[in-house]
Amino acid sequence: MKARAVFFGCSGFEVTPDERKFFRDADPLGFILFSRNCQNPQQMQALTAQLRDCVGRADAPVLIDQEGGRVQRMKAPHWRSRPAARRFAELYAEDPERAVRLTYLNARAMAQDLLDAGVTVDCAPVLDVPVEGAHDVIGDRAFGTRVPQIVALGRAQMRGLLDGGVLPVIKHIPGHGRARSDSHLELPVVDTSAAELSATDFAPFRHFADAPFAMTAHVVYTALDASAPATTSARVIGEIIRGLIGYDGCL
Repeated sequence: MKARAVFFGCSGFEVTPDERKFFRDADPLGFILFSRNCQNPQQMQALTAQLRDCVGRADAPVLIDQEGGRVQRMKAPHWRSRPAARRFAELYAEDPERAVRLTYLNARAMAQDLLDAGVTVDCAPVLDVPVEGAHDVIGDRAFGTRVPQIVALGRAQMRGLLDGGVLPVIKHIPGHGRARSDSHLELPVVDTSAAELSATDFAPFRHFADAPFAMTAHVVYTALDASAPATTSARVIGEIIRGLIGYDGCL
């Protein structure tokens, strides 16, 4: 059975024989890398080439989470450490124009690092709006707490990646900023009203309906669908992400 709409990961620095056979049979749309896959630029070039060879497509997308700050799969000393989004938010408070320019330039340079390693899609920018009392899983990964600022800096990061030849993934649609737990460890439940969610949490994403990829929030919004997180909720995906927000790219 073909699995062209999914992305798979691999276990280490190179593709194992079992993984190669599995990928050839499943024929996924692309692949995603994590820290366990990133040793140095030469190794990553070889790994991404191996992955693409498995599916026979030189343009198969290879994704990674390389935001800057604490979310950098490609780490020093082989790659330059990049600032967290909060640093650009702090600069924005002093000089918005300079902050936007530096965010763009940082993303453009990051795109070159990714391309040199064979990576063509970056899971950034983070467009979540953190609120007081929320878990710090988002925290300094956000471009501030004000929607206009998040939009301006998020757009600058997206443009920098695109101009550098890397496709961005906006996240975590329709919003992870209110979650009081880390969704990697347990399922967050948000009880905020639909009206308030629409006015704040969803707001940045409306400005990015043209983004090629989006990553969903693994969060339950009881006002929208108390039975499932956004990631698996037909209602949240259909009525909110595709409908209210207007996003029609790849989820």
